[in-house]
Amino acid sequence: MAMLRRGRVGTLMIAFSVIMFTMLLFSYPDPQRFSFKHAFRLLDVSLPPDLCACPGPCVAELQDDPLLSKRFNISFYPLMTKDNTLSKDTFNWWQGLQWSHNPANFSQVMEELFRLFPGESLYLDAGADRCRSCAVVGNSGNLKGSYYGKIIDSNDLVMRMNRAPTRGFEEDVGARTTHHLMYPESAVNLDNDTNLVLIPYKTRDLQWLISAFTTGTIKHTYQPVMSRIKANREKVQIFSPTFMKYAYDNWMDKHGRYPSTGFFSLLFALHICDEVSVFGYGADEHGNWHHYFENNVGNGFRKTGVHGGEHEYNMMVRLNATNKIRMFS
Repeated sequence: MAMLRRGRVGTLMIAFSVIMFTMLLFSYPDPQRFSFKHAFRLLDVSLPPDLCACPGPCVAELQDDPLLSKRFNISFYPLMTKDNTLSKDTFNWWQGLQWSHNPANFSQVMEELFRLFPGESLYLDAGADRCRSCAVVGNSGNLKGSYYGKIIDSNDLVMRMNRAPTRGFEEDVGARTTHHLMYPESAVNLDNDTNLVLIPYKTRDLQWLISAFTTGTIKHTYQPVMSRIKANREKVQIFSPTFMKYAYDNWMDKHGRYPSTGFFSLLFALHICDEVSVFGYGADEHGNWHHYFENNVGNGFRKTGVHGGEHEYNMMVRLNATNKIRMFS
């Protein structure tokens, strides 16, 4: 009889646990984002310290994938600051990315740069109390008719790159932009609330940035660029060549000459965000490669120039498959 009673008690305990778990699941504000991690926390079961406050996996938990753990190194800070310097190896690699006639003295340019722009360390608040959600929005034609606008705008940070217009495309691509990543040839004017994140490929690019906010006298390259730019000077951020080399060395497996703006944007998000959603990468539903804001005839484009586009996309697919990012295709 005692054994029978113990068996009934065990059955009741299991049933009670199932009921409690079900109640927790359906009482959670967003059941789709409910995770076992939060269930155990609510049931007061001991867990290792959280790396973020998000209900699902934190980006910083990349180490649970052996391949990605060898690539992802959170110690690499994405931006240049007043205090960081470049190693000789990094400087030589960076200067070799794009040819520049008679380059200026790098140290002098850096001194002038950070007299004009903040150069402070940012995004260093990661921890158990933070859940920063980020949308990285590419320019693929697969955004047409997607109606992803509201999902994109619901994120804490929304990152766009190069031209990336939103007016007239809000239903599909959203209306908010917190960070706009660009290089001189792809520069656009920004509103006062958007961070301009420059990706410099040479010292001349840094000179262009200074000139674009002051005199507008720098003749940049053989390609036409904006001589002056409208943007908030206090929100200017500059990609670090050290981070660019890390992106190439750790993630590209020697594919291409250097990563694309789109891949730099993704890695930027992985290093400053806790949840990363990706939109507008790859071909459209018919297998065509083009931009959502262009009227392309035929198959658009497929060449990725100096970038290892196929490798970059496959790496994103791997990140998505292991739940490190969420790709909306």
